[in-house]
Order: sequence, then C-alpha cells, then structure tokens
Amino acid sequence: MKFDVNEIRGLFPVLHQEVHGKPLIYFDNAATTQKPKAVLESLLNYYEHDNSNIHRGAHALADRATQYFENTRKSVRDFINARETEEIIFTKGTTESINLVAMTFGRKFIGKGDEIIISTMEHHSNIVPWQLLCEEKEAVLRVIPIHDNGELDYDAFEKLLSERTKLISIVHASNALGTINPVKKIIQAGHAVGAKVLLDGAQSTSHLEIDVQELDCDFLALSAHKLYGPTGLGVLYGKRDVLESMPPFLGGGEMIKEVTFEKTTFNDIPFKFEAGTPNIGDVIAFGAALNFVNTLGKKQIKAHEDELLAHANQQLGAIKGFDPIGTAAEKVAVISFNINGMHPFDVGQMLDARGIAVRTGHHCTQPLMKRFGIEGTVRASFSVYNTKSEIDQLAEGVARIAKIKNK
Repeated sequence: MKFDVNEIRGLFPVLHQEVHGKPLIYFDNAATTQKPKAVLESLLNYYEHDNSNIHRGAHALADRATQYFENTRKSVRDFINARETEEIIFTKGTTESINLVAMTFGRKFIGKGDEIIISTMEHHSNIVPWQLLCEEKEAVLRVIPIHDNGELDYDAFEKLLSERTKLISIVHASNALGTINPVKKIIQAGHAVGAKVLLDGAQSTSHLEIDVQELDCDFLALSAHKLYGPTGLGVLYGKRDVLESMPPFLGGGEMIKEVTFEKTTFNDIPFKFEAGTPNIGDVIAFGAALNFVNTLGKKQIKAHEDELLAHANQQLGAIKGFDPIGTAAEKVAVISFNINGMHPFDVGQMLDARGIAVRTGHHCTQPLMKRFGIEGTVRASFSVYNTKSEIDQLAEGVARIAKIKNK
C-alpha cells in the first residue's frame, strides 16, 4: 500500500473533530493509539453476527467465533515471528502479562538470594510485580542505571550479571523517553549466565519490527491498544518449553483437562493460561488492527514516524526555554520535555486549549523522574496518522507558552 498520510487519516473517525473549537491534534499515542474503521467494524460485526462463547460450542456461531478468535492468535504469531501458535497467550494487557510471569515462573523458579534485573527506565508495571515477588521469595532486585541522555548504562548492566541472576525484565522502548534499548545484546548476556529474559514490548511493537526468534527472548509482553486495537487486551509470548514448565496463572474453565474433587489436570498451552471466557470480540478486532499495520508495512510506518521525530526535534529544539528529557541516539517517536520553570500539567492544559492532546506527569515511571530530578514531563508521542503540520502547530503552541513564562 502506498503511504499517503491524508488517506490514512481518513481511516480514523476520531481524528475528525474539534476540541475547544480547534481541530484535534492527537499526540498521546504512547498512552493509546486511535482505532481505524476496520477495527471498529470488526468489533461491531462480531456482536451483531457472531456473538458466542468459543471452543466448546457445537453450533454455527460458536464455530465462527472460535475460528476468528484463533485466526488472531495466528496473526499475532506471524506478527512477532513466534515459532508456534501455542506460544501466544491472550491477557488483559502488558501489565497482566508481566504479572503472569511473576506469579508463575517467578514463584516456581525464583528463590531466596536469587536476583532479578530491571532498569531505571521501567514502567511501574515492570517494577512492582518484581518487588512483590522479591519480598515474598527473599530475592534481590537489581536496577541498571542510565546515562544523562536517557541511554542504558550497558557497562553497569554487565557488572550486575552473575550466576545469581535468574531473570532480566527490560523495556524494549521506553514509554517516557522513547529510548530503544540494546535488547539483543542484553538477551545474549543474560542467557550466558543462565537467566531468562522478558521484554516489555508495549511501546516497541507499534514502532519496530519484532522477531522473537531472532531476538531469542524468553518472554515478550505487549498491549493491543497501543497497536491500533482495543483496550483491555494484551499478549504474552513465551517459548514453549518455558511456558510448559510454569504452573497455571488462574484456575477455572478452559485451563483444565479434567476436574475431580481429588485432583485437576491442566490443559495444554496456551489454554493453560487462559482461564474463563476471554475477551472474544476484542481479540477478533485486534486481528483487524494487525492487518492494518501489515497492510501499511512496519518499514513505511517507522520511516514516517522517524521523519516526524526529526522534524519535532528541529522545531521544538529551537525554542528558548524548551528542555528535552531523554536524547538517546536511538529512539521511537516520543519526545518528553519541560518548559523551564513551568509545571507539566499547566503546559498540557494550555496545549489542550489549542486542541493539542499530550500526556503530562510521571508516565508511570516515578523512579525515572527521580533520576532526572524532576516531577514529570510533557510527552508528545507520534503515530502513523500524524503530520509535520501538526508538529508545527505544537511548536507554535510551545513557543507561545515559553514566552509567557519568560516575560
């Protein structure tokens, strides 16, 4: 498909509205992306024509719903190049995927004195589950420091590694800074000491080509709603042998083979980790979202987003009082910044009055904000439907706000 941003924008109904009397400019894509018509239509079509529970029905609606649901599992497999469809588990999102690993793999394989490594730039959902596990198991949480430009201190990471390291859980691309971490090197180094490696792919999967076999990660967590799909849905990828070694996450229907009052035998993967009625309609709609991305092509999407990021750096960087936070050489399309002396929330409100939607605050990365000695940032994050003209309007708004402060 030829990349035409105006044609692409026409596929997203939500973009064509006014906010406070101004055309909406949506730069909050790192929090959630907007949904193309095909995703909305897929969701409506399921509830209008195919609504049924899956896997166990003996009627036409159940057959259709099951087929469409499992087709999405195959699409996810292909999207990240997993070896097998059974390695794809549906969850509520990246947060639940990480918690699933903590509560199953972690409880079984992490013991007293063992060590888990994360980084300073992690989202709270990749900090808190490991803190809870370490407290329960008397394990130790190690944290990789970062440089002033927002890049990982790889030398410090290597010094943290030892035979006590049992798990490394690392963000692929930072939601707060945009930094792309050298995850392949991290995975190789982790495996060299016998550790398993989990990648938080919540941000990276919408911007970067992902090949879990080439990366050789043991786990990958991602969210549908950052990939033009519905909210409340995510994926955990895990290598077959690792998943099969883990106990179930939740008990109930679908995750069993046989239940008696004396003993329960558990289902095969992925169903062992999918207790209860799943989010059927949203899983099916996620398939439409993946098809949208595949039709455009990740390379074209990334090229467009890289152009937007470069343009934004140029336009915003020329503004007196603009203070970027995180200037790593390798980034996804995210810019975090402050305007000297102003609270991020005030800046966000003033931009909102101009119809520009950005995110403000600590972005669920409070330890990272503490590392930089700030309370939070303004974050503008770009996607496939954004334009250079919109970035020019952001820069104009930021320049006006900076002048108000500097008067």
